This record gives sequence, C-alpha cells and structure tokens, in this order.
Amino acid sequence: MPAKIVSINARKALETLGTDLKTARLKRRISIKSFAERIGMSESTVIRLEKGHEGVSIGTLAMACLVLGELDRISNFLDPGSDDTGLLLDRERLPKRISRKRKHTSLPDEKKQNVSSEIDEDGVGF
Repeated sequence: MPAKIVSINARKALETLGTDLKTARLKRRISIKSFAERIGMSESTVIRLEKGHEGVSIGTLAMACLVLGELDRISNFLDPGSDDTGLLLDRERLPKRISRKRKHTSLPDEKKQNVSSEIDEDGVGF
C-alpha cells in the first residue's frame, strides 16, 4: 500500500499532473477505453491517474506519456544540467583556491625550450 501524501502542495501537483494528462488525452481525441488498452492498464487506473491519485505507479505515468508522444518530458525530468538548485550547490562546493606543492628545481636548458614551445599564444600550457 502506497504511503499517504500529507503535503498539500504535493497533492495539488499530482492533481494538476492528472488534469494535464486528461487534457492531453482529450486533445488527441483518445477515449479512456482506448487509452487504457494502449498503456496496458484498466480504465479505472486511467481514471485514477487523471485524478492525480498517489497510488498510480510511475510506470503507468511513463506509458501514458509514451502513448501521448510526450515521453521526453519525463525522460528529462530533473535533468542534472537544468537543475538550478543542484547547479548552485555544485558551484558553492567549488574550492575557493587550489594549492599544490611545487618543487623548485631547475630544468636543463633543452627542457626549458620544450616547455616554452608547448605554451600557446594565450599563455595556456595544456
């Protein structure tokens, strides 16, 4: 038995998702019976999905999106590249400075020439 969602915001989000799914199905002129057959679920499951019931599986949602031609919407859900909060947290974790221990040794003259030839015009040597 799925856990009861106590958050009002989460419940509203599920209800909005269900309403949006129903609207997408209706715009495509797909009946509940046909939609249920295409996603491999019962009509009552489709009705529960469209009402935003928290007990409907994510697999059912994925199949519904596939039938509607919108699978990419959940494929890209919380994509790390567009997760603004995650990107901000990554940025905050960047080191303030990078230190490395350097050995101060002299290079022979021939090696000094090789090093200077590897540096490009912008002064970058890698």
